[in-house]
Amino acid sequence: MRVALYYAPALPDPLWRAGCAWLGRDPETAAAVPQPAVAGIHEATAEARIYGLHCTLKPPMHLAASYSAFLADTEELAASRTPFPLPPLAVADLSGFLALRETEPCPALHALADACVMGVDRHRAPPDVAELARRRRNGLSVAQETNLRLWGYPGVLGLWRFHMTLTRRLTDAERAVFRPAAEAHFAAALAQPRQVSSICVFTQPAPGTPFRIAERLPLGG
Repeated sequence: MRVALYYAPALPDPLWRAGCAWLGRDPETAAAVPQPAVAGIHEATAEARIYGLHCTLKPPMHLAASYSAFLADTEELAASRTPFPLPPLAVADLSGFLALRETEPCPALHALADACVMGVDRHRAPPDVAELARRRRNGLSVAQETNLRLWGYPGVLGLWRFHMTLTRRLTDAERAVFRPAAEAHFAAALAQPRQVSSICVFTQPAPGTPFRIAERLPLGG
């Protein structure tokens, strides 16, 4: 099993319903959800569907010891933070794939991600040789290599970027179809204000299987 700490919209938030519909799966219930009528959307969202609508705070990891000890530390971490507003989000292109990204910086969000990376790292089992090789396959900067060695993942701390993945990498022709479709699909939900009010524990029972929400831990206890 792997565990991860993610931000996910609250259940009543229309962004949660819109995201589950776009990806075709609800990780809270594991139910399949009908997707918009856009040609090719099921295949283009296949990898993102495994993870569910989320923003990574602590990347997926194998546990060094017990889940209960990990959960206790995560509950303590969540209780030590306070809810905060999330800036407006928009559909954006990020390295070739579509994602929801913040439209202005959010220091509180970055601080929460940093706290999650460092606060439960003692529960992370070290990556094996195969995982390290996979992370290094396309080359890493000095900063990315340092993060990989210290925290098990290249894109954390100063290199972290808020994003909620919506598709795989797209061709220009695909982007011309999927970006306006995503903007239309999410428009009403993105117009609503929202807070970051919890940390979600997602679990993956085995490699390649879908992640599920195991816990929603409220900020501030």
